[in-house]
Amino acid sequence: MRTGSEPVTARSPLRMRLWFGVWGLIWAVFGTVAFALTGRTGWAVACGVLILVVTADLAWVLHRMRQGAHYQPGRDIPPYEPPDRP
Repeated sequence: MRTGSEPVTARSPLRMRLWFGVWGLIWAVFGTVAFALTGRTGWAVACGVLILVVTADLAWVLHRMRQGAHYQPGRDIPPYEPPDRP
């Protein structure tokens, strides 16, 4: 619901979330390799699971970014009134 108090220059944080995800993916891969080489199997598996989670998140972020901008009412559109509940 639009209240009329939204910032005029608000932007989606998807691009920032993408770069944080890439950064996390790099560290998770590094952690998986490092823990596997040192024989810490449990930590290597945990980092491997983290790789799967980060990869799924990155896929979702890219999907949302490819959808493009969605319609946002301009300044000339007044705020909507909240619906009356019976």
